[in-house]
Amino acid sequence: QVQIAESGGGLVQAGESLRLSCVASGSFVGINFMGWYRHPPGPQRELVAAINGGSTNYADSVKGRFTISRDNAKNTVYLQMNSLRPEDTAVYYCRTVARGRSGIQNYWGQGTQVTVSS
Repeated sequence: QVQIAESGGGLVQAGESLRLSCVASGSFVGINFMGWYRHPPGPQRELVAAINGGSTNYADSVKGRFTISRDNAKNTVYLQMNSLRPEDTAVYYCRTVARGRSGIQNYWGQGTQVTVSS
């Protein structure tokens, strides 16, 4: 079993910064993919940023403002969010794709709320 724990959300004003952290723990051999998604008001959950091996991918709306990084030794992924805007307000979820005895599995964290006031 793999546990995903997110932290770092909060309430900030527009233009400020936050850093989200996501730690994967439990029984797995390795991690293929770690990424951040967000769920603003509405039905769709959208990809914010992802890191897979040495490659990163960002939503157009966050390019130049958000940076994703990973500490492989700690099984942790970070999302540095600068110049936050009210439209960044959402619940942010960490997704991890890990390899274990059962093969490759997909795991989600509980989410952390980010609220940006204008």
